[in-house]
Amino acid sequence: MKKFHAYCCSICQTIFEPQDIFYTCPHDGGNVDILLDYESLKKQPLINQITTSHDFSIWRYLPLLPVADPGYEKTPLHSVGWTPVYESPVLSLQAGLKQLWIKDDGRNPTASYKDRASAIVVARAGEVKADVVVTASTGNAGAALAGMAAAIGSKAIIFAPKTAPQAKIAQLLVFGAQVILVDGNYDQAFDLSVTASQEFGWYCRNTGYNPFTAEGKKTAAFEIWEQILLSHSEISNNLCVFVSVGDGNIISGIHKGFKDLKELGLIPAVPRIFGIQSEGSSAIANAFDAKTEEIEPVQAITLADSISVDLPRDGLRAVRAATQTGGAFIKVSDQEILAAIGKLGKVGIFSEPAGATAFAGVLKASAAGIIEGSDPVVCMITGSGLKDVKAAMQAVPPAPIIEPSMAALQKIIQN
Repeated sequence: MKKFHAYCCSICQTIFEPQDIFYTCPHDGGNVDILLDYESLKKQPLINQITTSHDFSIWRYLPLLPVADPGYEKTPLHSVGWTPVYESPVLSLQAGLKQLWIKDDGRNPTASYKDRASAIVVARAGEVKADVVVTASTGNAGAALAGMAAAIGSKAIIFAPKTAPQAKIAQLLVFGAQVILVDGNYDQAFDLSVTASQEFGWYCRNTGYNPFTAEGKKTAAFEIWEQILLSHSEISNNLCVFVSVGDGNIISGIHKGFKDLKELGLIPAVPRIFGIQSEGSSAIANAFDAKTEEIEPVQAITLADSISVDLPRDGLRAVRAATQTGGAFIKVSDQEILAAIGKLGKVGIFSEPAGATAFAGVLKASAAGIIEGSDPVVCMITGSGLKDVKAAMQAVPPAPIIEPSMAALQKIIQN
């Protein structure tokens, strides 16, 4: 039995019946949304079902997911999500905010937000009896797929640019995925993986292509609702959510999650959503600034490799996540990203550049008056700093080297 009602194209709004294998709209290539059977769901005691669950992972939201429970309870597949939310007076003061929460998705099994999408896609692959799942990735999506596939003993094939950080490539290999490094950028790896999936009949996980990826990524919205909004109902109408953006699928997924909650009457309004992009990879922010939904490709150059994308594959829905909620897109420099890594680290949060991009955006938005000090803010950290140690070392001064003597030590301590 299908757990979702239909697919809907984000461009032409055509409704498609549920199908086993379905990617983008056959009419115009638009990304499609998965529509749940909201009328049936409204008849269920959802709050009680969810809040009394003892499964502290994305699977506690099974009634709101388009796949059945995949099983594998004692594996990393059932450890995805329910990531911690931190409150830091130090970061709040630096940002000039009264209420700031940091949600750390670097605590997922493979240390990034992408585990949410991969867990759902792997579950879906099982439903459609796919033997192989393939994706293109700069590292995190591939590691997430490799890890989730390894958890259930299935095969994953990852196409990655040869320039991807070595720590991320190491994850892919350790998880047992077949890794193919492409002498090109992410967009070229993406196109090759799609062609290969069509040629060999592999199930394609690609972000902004497979509609089930956004269904995994929307689960962070459910957690924000349960971890913050249920106990702070007074902020429901003015919460601001900050998300780093590359291809646009995380921000569009979070938007979808809040829209699901609003449709079901579980929240009174969708929060304002802010997308943060590196100045060197700002195709979606450029479209937002131009007040258009047409995404023009850029030549992406940024140290935040996880959000370095020439042509975002989910750009239209990403723009709408900001425009439809009263949010905005903000550009930050690589230097601002490095500074944000250091600020987060000083309160015990180790973020890769893409994750710290969101906090850099919080600082910039507050300083520019885009948000007010009284606005409650949630900032998503999408990946662990262990993913890119080279970038982390650029964010801090080097450690001193001294002779093994007290005299040398005293000089360091005095300074």
